[in-house]
Amino acid sequence: MGSNSNGALREAVHEIHDYIRENLYFNRSDLSIRGKRYNSALLLSIMTALRKGKTLIIGEPGLGKTTSAEYVCSLLYRVPLGTIWGSEVAGHPEQTEEKIIGRPDLGRLNLGEEVVVWSHFAMLPVKIVDEINRLPETKQSMILDGVDRGNWEYLNDAIINREYCLFATANYQDRGTNTIIAPLVDRFDLMVESKHPGANLAYIIGTRGPATSSLRDEELEGEFHRILAERTPYEVRMEKLEALCERFGEFIRSTANIRSLSRAERQAVRAQMDEIPFDLDSNAFLRMVISELSFCHRFGQKRSNESCEEGCHFTGYVCNGIRNCISNRFPISVRSMAQAVAWFLGDQAVGVEHLKAVLPYTLAHRLQWKEELVAQREKEPRNDPLPIYMAKECVKDMHRRYMEQGPQIKNALAVACQVAEGAAMEPVQGDHPLFWEIRRDLGEEVSEP
Repeated sequence: MGSNSNGALREAVHEIHDYIRENLYFNRSDLSIRGKRYNSALLLSIMTALRKGKTLIIGEPGLGKTTSAEYVCSLLYRVPLGTIWGSEVAGHPEQTEEKIIGRPDLGRLNLGEEVVVWSHFAMLPVKIVDEINRLPETKQSMILDGVDRGNWEYLNDAIINREYCLFATANYQDRGTNTIIAPLVDRFDLMVESKHPGANLAYIIGTRGPATSSLRDEELEGEFHRILAERTPYEVRMEKLEALCERFGEFIRSTANIRSLSRAERQAVRAQMDEIPFDLDSNAFLRMVISELSFCHRFGQKRSNESCEEGCHFTGYVCNGIRNCISNRFPISVRSMAQAVAWFLGDQAVGVEHLKAVLPYTLAHRLQWKEELVAQREKEPRNDPLPIYMAKECVKDMHRRYMEQGPQIKNALAVACQVAEGAAMEPVQGDHPLFWEIRRDLGEEVSEP
């Protein structure tokens, strides 16, 4: 990559974002970051694809959940729309492992050879599961390891995806849907809603329709299918596909006049994102958030099978309103997406504003609120689905506490570092779970306030 690749790559991603927003996915802006307005479903889907992440897109049927993911994947990974359509997994109760992951080659099996015919879903770097909550829980478990590690196994064979992203869509609950199992929910970095675009944009969609022809090339789609169907080693097929992706990138440039990203450029983008540091405030604020989501003064940590006691000192904190403990995947998701958003905006460091933008979407699907709190909030006026709305309110509360206690928290963290290095200092005391966590990490026995 050249010295100017940072700006050039960011410019290419902005072009892709603007092209999708203006030609393919019409929707209102509902996310403000440092004074700039974006549509959360579109912006965070692009960040997901760039970061090799996983996003759950919820919403009513027909409001662009699946199609928005298809457009993002097609442009960022240089895969024709028709090939993506052919690789999607449809969520329905009769779905089988042979359709999702792979099947035996029956011709070779008759000769006594055990050869696996991998599905396009398992092989391609872009993976879309349509209506995942229509899959029974047993079928969801089947794809759990694959979406977590990119490791797909069938019979005695396996393939490993070096690069992949996952988008799953879910309609709201009805008689045909199932609960998404908790381990799978926790694998998603983000949950966003694809909203109704409003009467005026919906009218334009009805008259104009999306310009998907710029992402279709039947000849190239046929060549993609031919290579995917080869019986050559998986790695050989992926190298051949990369050459086809290059040709599709040239096709996009000629039809849509935008530049897409090669595999090497996507890797360069990720390397640039990884280098973006967190400033002192975002560092302290994220530690504060994690402590509120995992702390219990009576039992040492939040556990889903233990209830808070009446009259707890921390009744007004988030730990008292939720039933579960946040997992270690949460800070990974937050850091990854906050760095991605900072890179997209051209910022040199991740700040509190970047965290505030991504936190509600990394929390909404992970928090299990107590029923009484849900009952209090569900009738409040709002523009978001209840889980995202409650996550946004939760982040506002935590940020308010950080604004009140931020200097003391940063001082406590600084003192803790010095104590850990051997300085004879007393840990800073304060009225937040994070102060307790710091003292525990320093080996101190803490008592109830």
